Amino acid sequence: VQLQASGGGLVQAGGSLRLSCAVSGGTTTIGTVAWFRQFPGKEREPVATIPRSGGIGHYVDSVKERFTISRDNAKNTVYLQIESLKPEDTAVYYCAADSRRMVGVMASSNYAYWGQGTQVTVSS
Repeated sequence: VQLQASGGGLVQAGGSLRLSCAVSGGTTTIGTVAWFRQFPGKEREPVATIPRSGGIGHYVDSVKERFTISRDNAKNTVYLQIESLKPEDTAVYYCAADSRRMVGVMASSNYAYWGQGTQVTVSS
């Protein structure tokens, strides 16, 4: 299984971005996809997660009003829409996946497959 994260970039505060996570090489074995982010000098932390089929997205409290996770199984892609971007959203965003179907499971240790990350930089 390979994950390819894209869509990051430099954006002004208040703007929006849509990150994409393309899943390939065994997509039918994937049960759950999640997004994480890593601030400079910090540990990677969860953002949102969604089952591959059925169910809704789950979010950490700090992002639930501005972030939306969604899936397009026909394209084997999971998205993370970020609205009203803030400078403190500046981080490397990673997508991750696991073969198990999990609901609301955020701990990174539960995800076996990881993408390479995409940089999001928000200027004030």
